[in-house]
Amino acid sequence: MNKSQKYFDPETLARIRPLGLRARTLIEGLVAGLHRSPMRGHSIEFAQHREYVPGDDLRQVDWKVYARSDRYYLKQYEDETNLTCYLLLDQSESMLYRGQHSSLSKLEYAQLIACSIAYLIISQQDSVGMATFSASIDDWVPASSSPSQLDDLIRIMEKAVHGKRTSLTAMLEETIARLKRPSLLVILSDMLDGVDDTLRGLKLARHAGHDLMVLLTLDKDEIEFPFDQMSEFEGMENLPSLTTDPLLIASAYRQAVAGFQSRLKICCQQLGGDYFCMRTDRSLAHSLPQILAARSMRGR
Repeated sequence: MNKSQKYFDPETLARIRPLGLRARTLIEGLVAGLHRSPMRGHSIEFAQHREYVPGDDLRQVDWKVYARSDRYYLKQYEDETNLTCYLLLDQSESMLYRGQHSSLSKLEYAQLIACSIAYLIISQQDSVGMATFSASIDDWVPASSSPSQLDDLIRIMEKAVHGKRTSLTAMLEETIARLKRPSLLVILSDMLDGVDDTLRGLKLARHAGHDLMVLLTLDKDEIEFPFDQMSEFEGMENLPSLTTDPLLIASAYRQAVAGFQSRLKICCQQLGGDYFCMRTDRSLAHSLPQILAARSMRGR
């Protein structure tokens, strides 16, 4: 039995590698968005020059070379030529939620995203690692570009500890301490930690020199709150259950969720990172290429 079959049901398994292949086809020429180095413009290890093409950052033009040759060339640094990415996957209890209109839980959906991104990075001979976390880091896989790395990441995801609480700040502090060089940190989480603590963790990572991509993973029901009958809402991550009429709280709930997303998006933009809301009812065959295209365009 293939190692990945131990965790993924046949339907999910059938989508992992084909999704990576379809995404790679759709984003041919756009994967440079992932290649945007967190050290761009700051590395002291010069690698080579390359000729300017429309859309390149004029700040990287070597004007001394232009003065000698009357042609535009850009400086490239060693840190720009290789990508190191860490996928930070939330596997806390709240990630197990699956609404009535979703075929996958938030965790399964995030795992599918992680597999797809890892596949794309490895196919470009870049390095990818992973940390699964809840209150702190549960498992850690150092970055590698080995073709077997995807199987190693899947094996870690099989373990799925499902901790009761989420602490994004604690996880990011531990991640920062482990990394010896700035990397691209892709955070896959519902971010159900305190808003201020979440933002503080993102700022710590950015100030440590890491590039950020936040993939807020939410179920459709969590966003739209479609409930209309007296219900008991089960508390997760040590929160108590609540019995109430959804119609009484729907407006305030939707406003709170929208406000949280807005604060998170603004914070990511201010830190120079990327923010995307990933809804589990939407096909990754469409949303993943759109994410990479948006990142590529922002990096130009």
